[in-house]
Parts: sequence; C-alpha cells; structure tokens
Amino acid sequence: MKRTTIGSLDVTLAGGSDGDGGGDGPLVVLLHGFGAPGDDLVPLWRVVRAPAGARFLFPAAPLSLEAEGMPGARAWWRINLDALQRGGRRDTNEVPPGLVAARSAVEGVLRHVEEAWRVPPSRIVLGGFSQGAMLSLDVALRRPAPLAGVALLSGSIIAGDEWRALLPPSPPRPAAAVFQSHGAADPLLPFSTAEALRDLMGAAGLDVTWSPFRGAHELPPGVLDGLGEFLVRVLA
Repeated sequence: MKRTTIGSLDVTLAGGSDGDGGGDGPLVVLLHGFGAPGDDLVPLWRVVRAPAGARFLFPAAPLSLEAEGMPGARAWWRINLDALQRGGRRDTNEVPPGLVAARSAVEGVLRHVEEAWRVPPSRIVLGGFSQGAMLSLDVALRRPAPLAGVALLSGSIIAGDEWRALLPPSPPRPAAAVFQSHGAADPLLPFSTAEALRDLMGAAGLDVTWSPFRGAHELPPGVLDGLGEFLVRVLA
C-alpha cells in the first residue's frame, strides 16, 4: 500500500500490479463513512473480488472530528449523530452544509486520475459506505461523463430535490450501473429510505443491483461478495 496526496485529500493506494496502486488497471475509488478513520475501508482491497490488475484508491475525508471527542475520526461533512441515534427524522431534501466542499474535493481526485493517470471514466467505479455512499452518488450525478459504476453501501438520500432533477432523462447518465446494499435493521439510515432511493434510480432507468440484507449499519460478507461480482461485471 502507498499513501500520498491527490488534490486536497490524503489517499491510500492499493492493488494494481505492485500492491501500491501501480499499473494501468481499472480504478475503484471508495469513500469511508462519517466518524471512521481515513483508512477504514482500505482492508477491502484484499477481500473484495475485482478484475486482475484493478487499482484501489481510498481518500480520507477532509474534516477531523478530534474536537468532538472522536480521536482519529473523520467526516465529509458534519452531522448531528446523537439525533440520528435517537431516531430523529432527517430531511432527505436538505443539502448538508459542507456537501459542496466535499464534492469538490472528490471531483479533484477524479479529475487527477483521469487527466494525469489517463484513466477513462468508463474504467472507474466510485462508491462508499454510509456518508461516503451519499457523496459518491452526489458526485456521479453531476459528472460530464458516466462512470463504469457507482457502489452505494448503506447510503441514503440527501439533496433529494437536486438529485431528482439530475437523474435521467436529464443527460448524462451518472454511471453504467449501480450496486446498492442496505441492512433491514439499520438504526441510523432507515431501510425504507434506501428502498425509496432504489426506486428513484430504477424509475430513471438506471441498472440497479439491489442487495438488501438482514443486519444493521454494516458490510456483511454477502454484500462484499455482491460488490465483487459487480466490480467484475462493470470493469471486465
């Protein structure tokens, strides 16, 4: 593995021809969730099946949560976690403060790999867990060219009005295909909202692989197997 900086974000590179993200294989970019360390998803590159030579890129979110009493934790934007844990209702049409800055940072990473590394969008899968999943779709919906795929792992709807306006038939299509997983007993992000997101994307004509599971806010083995199958399909 290799740690470096791309644009404004610290990233970890893995896989590829040398284990450090080398070579010219397709690229999988995964964004961690709220409150996780920047390298939270890095172990997945050894677990998730992917095409031979696939490179993995794991950006660390720009915001530190040290001041909130969460050592090592990071976030793409700040949220009221206590309210969510108490079952507080979340406005799915709200545009989270900090979303624009987070989107810009991830777009900077993608622009670098496309221009400097010459990886075409058709060879890139962008995804993430929880807050990282929401940010992934928000980025994909606004890109000028579709990605190979988007992986939404236990995500939800944010900026709902904006997303509905950006989804097809308004071009371009955000990705060739979408993988979406969610736990039926998720205590933080309701399963019903994930189903609504699935239906929203499906109604727009997106190729959605839906992977529900009996569990909470997590990444069980079955989801990782499904994600691997998705990566092989869209990046082969």
